[in-house]
Amino acid sequence: MAAVNKGRRRLMGEINVVPYIDVMLVLLIIFMITAPLLTQGIKVDLPKANSEPIEVQPNQPPLVLSIDATGRFYLNVGANPKQPIDDRTALIRATAALRRAPTRVVLVNGDQAARYGRIVQGMVMLQQAGARKVGFQTDLPVKPPAP
Repeated sequence: MAAVNKGRRRLMGEINVVPYIDVMLVLLIIFMITAPLLTQGIKVDLPKANSEPIEVQPNQPPLVLSIDATGRFYLNVGANPKQPIDDRTALIRATAALRRAPTRVVLVNGDQAARYGRIVQGMVMLQQAGARKVGFQTDLPVKPPAP
């Protein structure tokens, strides 16, 4: 009987975690590289102002109407949020988004070179779509270095 046990190998009951750590590190690197590329919205030069941040619900992103320097509208909902849309399409999409989530935060992301009248048109359109409050996105002013 002793000869029979010598030829058999004993099963290993441990998991080798080294390959899993390698996979985790590769995924971490991929996410670190792609996360900045996934920022939504249109590149606009925001006005600079000191303002209090608006609280956003973690499970519901805000509805953002972007207005570029030429006055074109972009809405962060729909098939292609980086494509300019006309006023009617913006109103339809904003209305649909606000009907699904009436308490959703609504923001205007207006370029400081855009005409003021165009930004007001965007605000009125958002109110017609059902927005109760409309906030403006701004950048913090740059403080001069202390002497």
